[in-house]
Amino acid sequence: MKTVYVYADGACSGNPGPGGYGVILRYGKTEKELSGGFLDTTNNRMELMGVITALEALKEPCEVIVTTDSQYVVNGIEKGWAVKWKANGWMRNSKERAQNPDLWGRLLAAAGRHRVRFEWIRGHAGHAENERCDALAVKAAHKPDLSPDVRK
Repeated sequence: MKTVYVYADGACSGNPGPGGYGVILRYGKTEKELSGGFLDTTNNRMELMGVITALEALKEPCEVIVTTDSQYVVNGIEKGWAVKWKANGWMRNSKERAQNPDLWGRLLAAAGRHRVRFEWIRGHAGHAENERCDALAVKAAHKPDLSPDVRK
């Protein structure tokens, strides 16, 4: 099984507001960068979209190490929150709906095709790949042809 390193970040100008994500996929000496932007979104949605885009881009099952500065994403998966929310009909508890169930569902499906481990790093702390992903995300958030983000 191939080992792929994924670095992902999201950015939002306002929250909600225009946002973007940036991703680096690395396999051996090969790298690929991906990014995308949305007109009306949130930072957490862009953090999720970065990881989703990376995992969905992989053409075969892989061992994947995802590095992100989003505790929301890391904890949602590593602490089992997303699986629990899904099992409870996307409810965090008896009164609160989970945020972003559409994207959490996509992330669970995409991650299920691979062996994925998430690693959290502090953002804006000089980590080269995180800084590059942030630059890609910010640039994507400011493109004039942003797609709408249909939030549920």
